[in-house]
Amino acid sequence: MTAGGDCSGGGIRALPGDPPGGRQAVLVWSVGTLVYLVAVVHRTSLGVAGIDAADRFHIGASALSSFSILQVLVYAGMQIPVGLMVDRLGTKKVLTLGALLYTAGQLAFGLSHSYGMALAARAVLGCGDAMTFVSVLRLGSRWFPARRGPVIAQTAALFGVAGNLVSTVLLARLLHSAGWTPTFLGSAVAGAFVLLLMALLLKDHPEGYEPAPAEHAGAAYVKRQIAAAWAEPGTRLGMWTHFTTQFPGMVFLLLWGMPFLVEAQDLSRGAAGGLLTLVVLANMGFGLVFGQVIARQHGARLPLTLGVVAATAVSWAVVLAWPGGHDPMWLLVVLCVVLGANGPASMIGFDFARPANPPERFGTASGIVNIGGFAASMLTLLAIGVLLDSTGDNYRVAWCSVFVMEAVGLTQILRLRRASERLERERIAVSRVESVHRTPAAVRGE
Repeated sequence: MTAGGDCSGGGIRALPGDPPGGRQAVLVWSVGTLVYLVAVVHRTSLGVAGIDAADRFHIGASALSSFSILQVLVYAGMQIPVGLMVDRLGTKKVLTLGALLYTAGQLAFGLSHSYGMALAARAVLGCGDAMTFVSVLRLGSRWFPARRGPVIAQTAALFGVAGNLVSTVLLARLLHSAGWTPTFLGSAVAGAFVLLLMALLLKDHPEGYEPAPAEHAGAAYVKRQIAAAWAEPGTRLGMWTHFTTQFPGMVFLLLWGMPFLVEAQDLSRGAAGGLLTLVVLANMGFGLVFGQVIARQHGARLPLTLGVVAATAVSWAVVLAWPGGHDPMWLLVVLCVVLGANGPASMIGFDFARPANPPERFGTASGIVNIGGFAASMLTLLAIGVLLDSTGDNYRVAWCSVFVMEAVGLTQILRLRRASERLERERIAVSRVESVHRTPAAVRGE
C-alpha cells in the first residue's frame, strides 16, 4: 500500500511496514545528504565563477549559458534512468557512482583551458549530480516512517541549500584569492571524503526491512515502471509543481543572478554575493517552515505552491518594471527573499508524487518529478542567454522569460489538481480500512 497523506487537511498516518527511524537512520541518511551537499557545491560553483569563466574561455553570454544548459540537460535527462537504477540497484551503489562522476567532472573543469574540454567536464559533473537527490529521497523513504516524508524531503533540500551557501560564500572568496585551478581542485577533494564515508557507513535499508523482491525484466520492467508512475495524476502534478516553482531561483543562483546584479544593477561583486547568500539563507528558512506545515497540514501543499508562484511573478514584475534602470536595494532584497522560497516550494512536488506511488516505484516517480524544475531551468537559461545576445545585454527583456515558463506550469497544475486530490483521498480511505483490519500480531510488530 502506498504512503499517503490526507489531502483534506490532516497529517500523514503511520502505515503498516513503516521503518522505525531512530539514531542509525539519522546517521545513515546524514551521510547520503552530505553526498548531495557536495554535489550542489559542484553544481552551483559556476554561479559565482560565471564572469571568470567568460574571461578564461573567451566566450559570450550564449556560450557561457551553454555550461549550465548542458549540465542541467544531462541532469534532467538522467532522472528517469537514475530512478530506475535506484529502484533496481539500491541507493548505495547509485550514490557511489554519482560521487565518482561529479568529483571527476569538477577536477576536469578546474584543469580545463579550452571551452570544449570545460563543456565536457560540466556534462560529466551533471551526470554524477543527477544521481544524488533521487537516491537521497529513496534512502529517506527506506529508513524513516511515511509520516516523516515531508520533513525528510525538505531537510534533504536544506543540505542542498547549505551546499549552495558554500559556493556563494566560500568558493567565491577562494576564487578571487587562490585562483581558478586551486579553487576547483580543492572543492573536488570533498568528493573523495564522501566516498570514504559511504564505504564505511551507508546502508540501503534497516535490518529486517528489506524491500520485497521485484522482477527486473529488462526493457519490459522499465516500460512498466515508467508507464505506471506517469499514469498517476499525482506524479504529473508533482512534476509540474517542480517545473513551475524551482526554476526562477535555480537560474538566478546557477548562472544569471551575479551578472544581472553586477552588470544591470551596477552592484559590486561583494554586494551581489551578499544578495545571492540571502537567497540561500531564505531558502533554508522557508524549507524548515514548509516541511513542518505540510507534515501537520497536508492540505497546505497546493496553497503554498500557488502562493510562491504568485509571489515570484509579482516580485519579478515590479523589479523589471521599476523606472530608471536601477532598482532600489530594498526591492532587490525582497526579490531575493521570494526567490529563496522557490526551492522549498519545488519539494512539494515530491509530496504530491509520494502518496500516488508504492515504495518500489518511488525512485522512478521521483525521477519524473525532478525532471520538471531542471527542464524549466534549462529552457530559461537558454532563453536568457539568447535574449541577452540579441538585445545587447538587456536584462529586463531577458528575464521576462520567467513569466512564460510560469504560465505554462501553472496551467498544468490547475488542470491536474482535482484528479490527484480525488485519487489520494481514495487511497487514504483504503489505507485506513486496512489499518483497522490488520491482525493483532501485525499491530504489535509495527
